Order: sequence, then C-alpha cells, then structure tokens
Amino acid sequence: MKKLSILLLFLLPMYTFAQDIDSLVLINGDVIVGEIKNMDKGVVEIETPYSDSNFKIEWDGIEKMYCNTNFMITLSDGRRYNGHITSTDPSTFHLITPTETVDVNPDDIVYLKSINNSFISKLSANVDVGYSYAKANNLSQLNASAYIGYTTHRWQVSVNATSLKSTQDDVDPTERNEGGVTGKYFLPHDFYLTANVNFLSNTEQSIDLRTVGLLGIGKYVIHTNSAYWGFTTGASYLNETFDAVYNEGSGNFETQPARSEAEWFLGTEINLFDTGDLSFMANAKGYRSLGGSDRWRADVGANVKYDLPLDFYVKMGYNMNYDTQPAEAGKEIDYQYTFGFGWEL
Repeated sequence: MKKLSILLLFLLPMYTFAQDIDSLVLINGDVIVGEIKNMDKGVVEIETPYSDSNFKIEWDGIEKMYCNTNFMITLSDGRRYNGHITSTDPSTFHLITPTETVDVNPDDIVYLKSINNSFISKLSANVDVGYSYAKANNLSQLNASAYIGYTTHRWQVSVNATSLKSTQDDVDPTERNEGGVTGKYFLPHDFYLTANVNFLSNTEQSIDLRTVGLLGIGKYVIHTNSAYWGFTTGASYLNETFDAVYNEGSGNFETQPARSEAEWFLGTEINLFDTGDLSFMANAKGYRSLGGSDRWRADVGANVKYDLPLDFYVKMGYNMNYDTQPAEAGKEIDYQYTFGFGWEL
C-alpha cells in the first residue's frame, strides 16, 4: 500500500497537468484527487468527481499537495499571494506566483480561496432567521441577520444587516435594526486600513437613526489556522436623531434635538474555530467623545455557531449597546440574546 501511495504521488502531478485538477496526499497515505475550493479556519474543502458532496479535511492532516488551482493565499505574518501550491516535502510548501516562488511552512498558510475571473468566486455570504414565542403575555420575537462579502488579493468589502422585533401584550413593541458597510485594504505584516459606515435604530434607547462613519488602522496580533485576534483604532463621526417624547404637560409628542460629534475609537475582535464544527466570535468597540463632553459609548457582540451538513448552521448571539449620555427617553444600556438557523455560501 505504501508503494502504491508513493507511485501515485509521482504519477498524479502528470495527471494533474493533463486534467487541471488538484491532488492531496494525507498523513495516513490516502490520496484524494479533485478541485480544492478553499481552506479556512483549518479546514480544506475539495470537490471530487466521485462524490455528490465536497470532502472536508483538516489542514494538519495533509502531508503533500500538488495543485493547478489558482488561489488567493494568506500567511500568518500577513503576506498575501495569488498563485498555485506544490510540495514534495511535508515541511515545505512552494507558493508559485506569476513573479516568484516562495517556500513556506504549511502551518503558516492560514487561508486559501480558489479564484478565477468570475465575480461569484470572490463572494461569501450567509443568512439566518430565528423565532421564539411564549404563551405568557403572548411574547413573540423574530430576529434575522445577513452578510455578504467580496474579497480580492488586496482589499475586502462587506455588507451586513441585523433586525430584531419583539411584541407582547400590554407593552409597546420593541425593535432594533442595524446595518453597515465595511471596507479593508490589506497592508504588509498583517496591518490593514479600514473604513466603515454603520446605521442603528433602537426603540429601547429611543434612537430613531444613529449614523457612524469611521476611518482607522488595524493589526492582527494572532493569525493562525485555529484563531485570529486583532485590534483597530482611529477616528469616527457620530450623528443621531431620536424618537419623539411624550410631554404630559402639553399632551403632545415633542422632538428631541439631534446630536453630532467627533469621537476616538478602539476596537478588538477575536475568532476561535479550531473546535470541530463549533466556532466562536466576539468583538467590542469603545468610543470616546472628542467634543468636550464626558461621553463614552460601547458596542459589544458575540456569537457561537455550530456547522451542520449542506452548509447549514445554527447560531446563538448576544449584542449590547452602552451609552453614558443616552437620549432623554432612552436607557444607558440595551442588550439582546438571539438564536437562529441559517445557510452560508
């Protein structure tokens, strides 16, 4: 069996050239032939002609590989390449780009994405919905979220949106809607520039519309096949309008004055995914007013996701908004727990 694996290792490169496919040799000697779609969070997904579903293989279970697929490749030190991967030594993988060949340790490769000239090949997306109902007070809650991203060799843009609506007897309905557009430009050594515009409406904090635009710089301090952790900092500009407030004296609803101010922000994000089908992500961002007021704000989010077959998943999430100087009718803190079932591309 060992001799057969060695023979296949030498024959498959020639077959690969002829058929424009990829081959993987696993540490147990098995050989898989197909087309590698991606490697993310320590898991390789490969499509084969002899299976109706893609194989998923742990990255550290691969001993050697020979690929004709063109990849976007990210290394743990932040370097990014477009090219192919070959190897005959388990300790060294060769990244073959249009201009050079780079030898790297396979443990330093943290992301692969097969690319071609199509727009779809650079897209990623997911959507999930959740619903809960309690007989007491007819409490009903609906939540939904969606994400779509587009990634190239040097930059990334993404759009996200979340919505939560809750109703129950004898209580005013509550609603929270949030969305934003984020752009990143990747720099050497795992630094990146970021720009973001975010929108929020929140009945609990009496926010009709909060718009925040920010510019900053970020750095990944941990970037491996099991986790990443990074920080961002920069300047932001806040503009807020608020829900009308009922004045008992006049018997009318009165408009609260809008607010605008410049801020400084500091944020962090951590993602843990070397736990089988389970992954965890948390992020936090704190804002400090630069306009002379002693105002602090914070946005915190976390979710746990469990992957199911056919790219479905279940997710539990938590979101919190804090403001030391909320609107007149709003509360300093608001938080939500959500549960959803979704699908990702």
